[in-house]
Amino acid sequence: MSDKCGNCDCADKSQKKGTSYGVVIVEAEKSHLEEVAAGEVMGGLPMDQAFVQAPEHRAKPSVAEADGIPVIDLSPLFAADGVDVDALAAEVGRASQDWGFFVVVRHGVPEEVVARAAEAQRAFFALPPARRAAVARSEAAQMGYYASDHTQNVRDWKEAFDLVPTRHSLLPPPSAVVLDNKWPDDLPGFREAMEEYGEAVEELAFKLLELIARSLGLRPDRLHGFFEDHQTTFIRLNHYPPCPSPDLALGLGHHKDAGALTVLYQDAVGGLDVRRRCDGEWVRVRPIPQSFIINIGDIIQVWSNDRYESVEHRVVVNVEKERFSIPFFFYPASYTMVEPLEEVMSEESPARYNPYSWGEFFSARKNGNFKKLDVDYVQITHFRKNTPVHVQ
Repeated sequence: MSDKCGNCDCADKSQKKGTSYGVVIVEAEKSHLEEVAAGEVMGGLPMDQAFVQAPEHRAKPSVAEADGIPVIDLSPLFAADGVDVDALAAEVGRASQDWGFFVVVRHGVPEEVVARAAEAQRAFFALPPARRAAVARSEAAQMGYYASDHTQNVRDWKEAFDLVPTRHSLLPPPSAVVLDNKWPDDLPGFREAMEEYGEAVEELAFKLLELIARSLGLRPDRLHGFFEDHQTTFIRLNHYPPCPSPDLALGLGHHKDAGALTVLYQDAVGGLDVRRRCDGEWVRVRPIPQSFIINIGDIIQVWSNDRYESVEHRVVVNVEKERFSIPFFFYPASYTMVEPLEEVMSEESPARYNPYSWGEFFSARKNGNFKKLDVDYVQITHFRKNTPVHVQ
């Protein structure tokens, strides 16, 4: 795994992990919070201590724009003549190794499909609270609307709606995760727009999966079998309202994505920060029209045996503008055992992770969204072996 990022020569520094999950607020912070929270609401609930990030995780007043993020043109995949797909795969591999994420343009998802999904998303969040609550999720049925998500045991300043693409059969109960859609029955075109979007983005996700496989020296369809049936893939519609105190709260706390790939649409407002691998600094990802941001997730990190590494990211909020985004979380079947692929291991680079059940892992992470837990968020580092690290 490279120890250099794509745009600077500094050595990769270890990331410091926050250790405080019961946030302690000094008296001055309490006073400030009381001043800004009075009368302010999000999703019908007041801003309170649950939203306050530990000091080390709060966003600075200004964050530098990320320079050098790979922007990859995928149009060669759709060319009639035989193009050198391996060169495109190598470009994806370098981005995955150096940054852990990249931006794709000319990606094959029709612009009108994205526009219809974005319009339907805004229409849903414009509904009165009671109508949104009519399709609220629960701990037993985890698809639907909610405004009380937690990341790293701190509440996120956002409201969201989760749904699953319906073209794949889901595991019947009892399974580790129950994924049943709740559709608003009084919002014409919403379901159709989301199903159309899910189908189009899934096609893109499989193309990206092939490019990643090629970049690792594997046959193009090597990873497809994990996703052919009973996927746990889901789509999340995010709405980040204006926040009265963006210096204390985050729209989405710092984290890494647990799945294989995330295909993210974000609007023109911006607010996505990533932790640059070369120096550990947070940098802002500038929105690019008609693009998707691709995150390498923890599963790819394990499959590649740390050759590729998922990237830590967060979402900041602001006082004036609301923000919308649509992440497509590309997840395998719940019965998948995640472990380094045999083809990427060698005597010099043995397996760095013990196998783990994706269904159990996913279920534990989802349950942590509903309440403050007494234990740390489960991470793939919990499955890491004590093996020597060879820099490649």
